[in-house]
Amino acid sequence: MMRGYLFLAVLLLSGCAMQGASQLSSLSAQGESDRYIVVTVRNPPAPSIPHAGSTARDYDTVTTYSASPVARATADAVASTYQLRQVTGWPIRMLGVHCLVFEVPAGVPRDQLIDRMSHDPRVESAQPLQSFSSLSTTTYNDPYEHLQRNLDTMNVVQAHDWSRGNGVRIAIIDTGVDSHHPDLVGQVIKQQNFVDDAPANASTDRHGTAVAGVIAALGNNHLGIVGVAPGAQLYALKACWPEQPNGARAVCNTLTLAKALAAAIDEHVAIVNLSLAGPGDPLLARLVDYGAARGTMFVGALPPPNAPRGFPTDIAAVIAVDSSGAQSSDGKVLFAPGTDVLTLVPDNRYDFLSGSSLAAASVSAGIALLLAKDPNLTASAARDLLATSSMRSSTPDATPVSINLCAALVTMLHKAACNSPADSGTKVADR
Repeated sequence: MMRGYLFLAVLLLSGCAMQGASQLSSLSAQGESDRYIVVTVRNPPAPSIPHAGSTARDYDTVTTYSASPVARATADAVASTYQLRQVTGWPIRMLGVHCLVFEVPAGVPRDQLIDRMSHDPRVESAQPLQSFSSLSTTTYNDPYEHLQRNLDTMNVVQAHDWSRGNGVRIAIIDTGVDSHHPDLVGQVIKQQNFVDDAPANASTDRHGTAVAGVIAALGNNHLGIVGVAPGAQLYALKACWPEQPNGARAVCNTLTLAKALAAAIDEHVAIVNLSLAGPGDPLLARLVDYGAARGTMFVGALPPPNAPRGFPTDIAAVIAVDSSGAQSSDGKVLFAPGTDVLTLVPDNRYDFLSGSSLAAASVSAGIALLLAKDPNLTASAARDLLATSSMRSSTPDATPVSINLCAALVTMLHKAACNSPADSGTKVADR
């Protein structure tokens, strides 16, 4: 049996300019990211001047957001004071800051430098560069051996009597997605690449393709598998890239991760899937909180038991998910199948994968089923519905086994039961 975590070294530099991506990724591979820090300085957006006849909500009032001369001068002054070398920078409009990555001078302890800078009134925030990993494993390569047991566990086929997630927009922030896979044709309505200048479609990226397959693989197309929410619309936001061609290991930096988060929020997607895990980070947390305050739901995968819990699941607004059978002392954690899940991989193929990345994808898709029936549903209400629906084991501690999507839907819709045909008027026609 093959087991190997697909690591995504997500270097936390929440949102800086694309010009530094290659340099930062190479530093990550060399294990030198502890010599870099992420700093923000205030950069308030200029007041917009509407065109004649426009309204306050008119897109004509939107202006280009860039680093102001004052912000640039402040950054230069901070760099001079602490003898820092600027690597890259990016203005984050939604937070009203200019974000920069600086190299720490040789011989200067990074943590002490951050502490000094945090007391500097010119510095809006200062934090270290950090790393993350995704949470899926390949267990074997026998396609269709067990088919889609995850659908049976979550009662997905019966849930499709009530909803298929039609029209719900889900952003996948991950490696790229092979949108030409025959089980994804037409499902990915927008792709963006925050890694390099290559085309956005990623025909060789495994992890993002697998997550997309769990969420929204086509149904009723006489091919392969069906996703948990086959009516959902996917936004594939590539923030990570394979370290080796066609390899399992991938790297990202939060230059790319923060840009993807900002793009998802700007697109007004309903759900953001984050199948990543790593240390807590204040700047990324601010972006998530900004989106959550505006109605975007965030779903994150829990790390393995021996790894500390951090971003994204240490953020209160994020719905934390673990694989069925895992143990958690947090009563708010949801569980979904994460072992031997049949999904998509590039080159028109299928494979069985395992990990909480796949469990998180199932929960994102499950929330899409709920939102398709009630677009005003809140994140806390969705979490509560799924938690209440969860099947439990027969052990003395009644360990949660998995969410039950059909049970959650009939509870929300006030229907009699999952297998009751009496409410055919509420069923979707495309099952």
